Amino acid sequence: MLTEKIPKRKIIVIGGGPAGMLAAGKCAERGNSVVLLEKNVGPGKKLLITGKGRCNITNACDRRELFDNICGNPRFLYSAISSFDNAALMDFFAGLGLETKVERGNRVFPVSDRSADVIKTLEQYVKSTGAQIRLNTEVSGIKTVDGHVTGVYAGGGFMPADSVIVATGGLSYPATGSTGDGFRFAESAGHSITKLYPSLVPLVTKENWVKELQGLSLKNIEITAKRGETVLYKDFGELLFTHFGVSGPVILSASRYFSNTYGGDCAISIDLKPALSEEQLDKRVLRDFSGNLNKVFKNSLDALLPQKLIPVIVRLSGIDGSKRANEITRDERRNLVRLLKNLSVTIKAARGFNEAVITVGGVAVDEINPKTMESKLIKGLYFCGEVLDVDAYTGGFNLQIAFSTGYAAGSNA
Repeated sequence: MLTEKIPKRKIIVIGGGPAGMLAAGKCAERGNSVVLLEKNVGPGKKLLITGKGRCNITNACDRRELFDNICGNPRFLYSAISSFDNAALMDFFAGLGLETKVERGNRVFPVSDRSADVIKTLEQYVKSTGAQIRLNTEVSGIKTVDGHVTGVYAGGGFMPADSVIVATGGLSYPATGSTGDGFRFAESAGHSITKLYPSLVPLVTKENWVKELQGLSLKNIEITAKRGETVLYKDFGELLFTHFGVSGPVILSASRYFSNTYGGDCAISIDLKPALSEEQLDKRVLRDFSGNLNKVFKNSLDALLPQKLIPVIVRLSGIDGSKRANEITRDERRNLVRLLKNLSVTIKAARGFNEAVITVGGVAVDEINPKTMESKLIKGLYFCGEVLDVDAYTGGFNLQIAFSTGYAAGSNA
């Protein structure tokens, strides 16, 4: 008896980032005819600059901590991450010959410290599955008929498809091609787009003294982000002062909570000595002063603070810098301790999408099937990666989301 040969399904993937490349490869592995369309001269342009060019692929934490680090709609991602989690991702890259290493904070990087090697590995994987990659090809729209996707408009013509996967990214780093195309495609298909704003982004501060500290990096500090008296976020780690405000890992994660609303009630408190209580720090300061009895105040903090920070702290403390250490009163010393435990900056604004690592907001997830990433409105239309309304803190978690949702879309399209 002759068996009828099942024709290959035609799948188009829009976007050659991590989500798009993994989706294309998974589709092709299942015997589909897959074309990945990328408008840049090469795939993975944004991936190239992630992790300061080293590419923080994922985070090697346990499953619970992984979800704790997802801010936007973590429940939606349960199925996708369960199907392809951080361990599976590391195994995937190991199987392709890309060695990885785990660094501070469980951040996972390629051993080579080169983002280009991650892109090369993904590109070779996609091609090995038989999927095509077409570069310099911009998609202008998606065609749907009677609630089903039928193809895309690209390169001046129409390309028919049984399924379309949108993996176009968000609005962050628009120079890399993330210009919001996917949001436009989703809206044209009837999807809702939630409010979009930059996240994992440096913050602009009101205080002028911050400029004096430009380039100073503080490690092992603790921050508390507040709106009014409400604590929004706390974190421990590294902070960097810039000519406009503050940056660094703890600030990037904290930026998520300020949204587009800034003003006098938005502030970040920096604890310069989180390992010490106020009482312990007071004893430490007293000990330092006792060892520098004949020194003036401004020259007695060398063992406690970075040199660049001392003039600012002296000024903010209100203590005369030329006053001798043995003349400083108990109240003055305790005010100094409180300052060291609560150095506050007022947040005026964020630096915007040009400097944001990710976009918060996107295609409303209640309109997407969480197991397959397929639209609940249009048959055969899938979304994955940053175009969705899902996001996480810095540390490799956002790339994990991209890979997990790309895997889900590619396995089901």
